[in-house]
Amino acid sequence: MKYVDVFVGLGSNLGNRESFLASAVLMLQNHEQICIVKESTVIETAPVGGIEQGAFLNQVLQVETELEPAVLLNSCLAIEESQGRVRGEKWGPRTLDIDILFYGNHVLDAPSLHVPHPELHLRHFVLGPLAEIAPEFEHPVCKKNMRDLLETLLS
Repeated sequence: MKYVDVFVGLGSNLGNRESFLASAVLMLQNHEQICIVKESTVIETAPVGGIEQGAFLNQVLQVETELEPAVLLNSCLAIEESQGRVRGEKWGPRTLDIDILFYGNHVLDAPSLHVPHPELHLRHFVLGPLAEIAPEFEHPVCKKNMRDLLETLLS
């Protein structure tokens, strides 16, 4: 298999948020089959979903990998778990969240993985960093690039 450009979103709103994001970047960087190509700046955002909780730090990475989507997902889940992630309430607080936002231009709809991420086009905390590092990348379903999706969301 050839390398695929993948975009992953990182988020944290519990504990030392900066440290959790930095650890995730380091673990992804140290993975033998993942190469970080670009990193967005880290932004602080309000939580979504209506649950009372602290603000998030968010970041998006562009990586290249030969890993199949399910294997990449398992690697991301293992990194989350290593940083104390406990899956509780949906949209609840977390030490670390790693989401596969795009896997190349593929559209995947499996029980454990939906790519592109289904709510990506509605989330400023994802579109802002994506537009920063890949403004011309086109959403394979919406058929709009990240800059245009962000502009639409903000208008």
